[in-house]
Amino acid sequence: MTRRYQLRPSAGAPRPFDSGDQLNDEQRAVIEAPDGPLLVIAGAGSGKTRTLTWRVARLLHGHLEPESLLLLTFTNKAAHEMLRRVEEVAQIDTRRIWGGTFHHVAHRVLREHAGLLGYEKGYSILDREDGRDVMAASIADCGLAVGARRFPKADVLIDLVSMAVNTQTPLADVLLDRRPQFAPLVEDVLRVARRYAERKHGMNAMDFDDLLLNWKVLLVEHEGVRRLLAERFRHVLVDEYQDTNRLQGDVVDLVASHHRNLCVVGDDAQSIYSFRGAHFANILEFEKRYPDARRFHLTVNYRSTPEILHLANASIENNFKQFKKELRSVRPSGSMPGLVPCRDVEQQAAFVAQRVLELRDEGFPLKEIAVLYRAHHHSMEVQFELARRGIPFVVRSGVRFFEAAHIKDVLAHLRFAHNPGDELALKRVLKLFPGIGSMTADAVWNALAARRRGGAGSVDELSSPDVASHVPPKAREGYRRAAELLRALTRAPTRDLPGESIDRVLEGGYEEHLRTAYPNADSRIEDIRQLADYARGYEDGETFLAEIALLTELTAETVAEGEEPDEKMVLSSVHQAKGLEWRAVFVVWLADGRFPSAQALRDPEGEEEERRLFYVACTRARDELTLCHPLVTAPRDRERVVLKASRFVEELPGDPAVYERWQLDDGRGLPALAPAREGGPALPAMAMPRLFGAAPDGDADGDDVPF
Repeated sequence: MTRRYQLRPSAGAPRPFDSGDQLNDEQRAVIEAPDGPLLVIAGAGSGKTRTLTWRVARLLHGHLEPESLLLLTFTNKAAHEMLRRVEEVAQIDTRRIWGGTFHHVAHRVLREHAGLLGYEKGYSILDREDGRDVMAASIADCGLAVGARRFPKADVLIDLVSMAVNTQTPLADVLLDRRPQFAPLVEDVLRVARRYAERKHGMNAMDFDDLLLNWKVLLVEHEGVRRLLAERFRHVLVDEYQDTNRLQGDVVDLVASHHRNLCVVGDDAQSIYSFRGAHFANILEFEKRYPDARRFHLTVNYRSTPEILHLANASIENNFKQFKKELRSVRPSGSMPGLVPCRDVEQQAAFVAQRVLELRDEGFPLKEIAVLYRAHHHSMEVQFELARRGIPFVVRSGVRFFEAAHIKDVLAHLRFAHNPGDELALKRVLKLFPGIGSMTADAVWNALAARRRGGAGSVDELSSPDVASHVPPKAREGYRRAAELLRALTRAPTRDLPGESIDRVLEGGYEEHLRTAYPNADSRIEDIRQLADYARGYEDGETFLAEIALLTELTAETVAEGEEPDEKMVLSSVHQAKGLEWRAVFVVWLADGRFPSAQALRDPEGEEEERRLFYVACTRARDELTLCHPLVTAPRDRERVVLKASRFVEELPGDPAVYERWQLDDGRGLPALAPAREGGPALPAMAMPRLFGAAPDGDADGDDVPF
């Protein structure tokens, strides 16, 4: 005899759908929209996650089976949070919903159908490190010298292949567009890429890009699978749709092809990741692909004050390619955003540090204050100044400036040139050159030490036969270049010009090394050029190196062991800051050619994406927004050059004004840098002298200024 027993979902049946007063009219219109394609343009801070959550709850309340719903997001954190909220609102077991990142869902699909593509059950997924090892083996299989300076390293090739896959662009075209210096090697690169694909398949393994690509291949080449999935998912919802690449956009369209119940949510004004392969046309041309789509706008902003939104709206209005909208704040009026012209980058950093201390005294926790910038090297002077003043901070845009490998590499050249007894510096430099590994570097150093018998010696000794003889034949050309470069750094006048010394390192082969070794070579090169500009402010190399060492130690001390993260302010690139918010935000280096970046402006679409990046930066602020731009900088000829304010600042309307201009006064009667701040109080008088390094009562050191 058999007894039947009915299992119920662990969270119970969906409760009656009632949003009450938890939604505004715009959100409710999305949630109650009938079936069919929906385009939801969700402005910054407009509650898109809440809207998506309640849309899912409404669908489930309408007796949609959880297994028939596909929810796609970009991060595991976002997926978990979305499903948690759905479970909370709908009282449904969300484990039955197909929800997660694109890669997570692709893996679930391929577990069922990868056999159709020639994979065995239980295929492996390669992470970035695994993929690098397979790519390195593929380079060796093709008979290309792994240590050769000219051929790109495994990391660079993986980046190029990934871009080709995600943008659905031929690899040769990606290579010529992104790494034109490798154009003569295009056939070798294609041969390695083919071998990389063969090796992965032979291992019964896929990398992350293969997951998406194979999902699309299943949908395109296997009609039975496409029909099965298209019928299975009655509703498809996609979050952050403006960040999808061409491959993801194709997959979404194929999966939704049967029922056509596709709801995409995103903000065209926050599409800022083209450098990662994001395809802006996915959201901009959605209505061309779905002529019957309904478009909804979420414009009620719950984050920022009306004044901040007024500035952001005025800025993005200048873009032509966009869905026109105007964000409206539900918050009470606050202070006007500030525009602060600064004499140079050092004064900009001093202003930010001083103002941070004032905000802290006004009740702003440090964790609620952020400094945002276009490129990581724009944070260098700010990091220095915060360290000097003992203000703890965390860097979200990467490692702290002087902890970055490429910065340490360059400084190692200068360290050895000034101190030929610096063993660590020499070994670090030598290993940057082709054919030289740890064993050769150790042998060279041991030969130098034996020759010197305890003395510091000189850089010229690197070329002595008894030292150079320890270098194997394959490494001799690289060693010769290293010795010549280090010798040049010890000669006058280069030795006493740290900025020129850094330029010499970059030109002496290090730029070539970066381009073959790192996918983000351009940003690393810009970091080094910024360091060179900073170094031009020092009269000699020894003083520069000493201060860098001391500041690096101070920077480390700002993150004391055991200190709570909540006690640190945030430094972040704007790209890393998307999706985050703070009470007070400083946007620095707003000079044309820096923000927007000169490199981005070379692309026909570049200016509009850079303006969207500025818009994202401004809309991270809840209560206080401060825009800073230096007026002059020091270029390579050691003469100061006037910088033009960012076009995104210059184009902001002045009548009615969307910001108030601040005038920095050093308390010593120096000429004002800009018209006086219009409205609002001036900067505190007691704090002002510290801005330029002077202190009250003639104390020039400023050590006794109480903060």
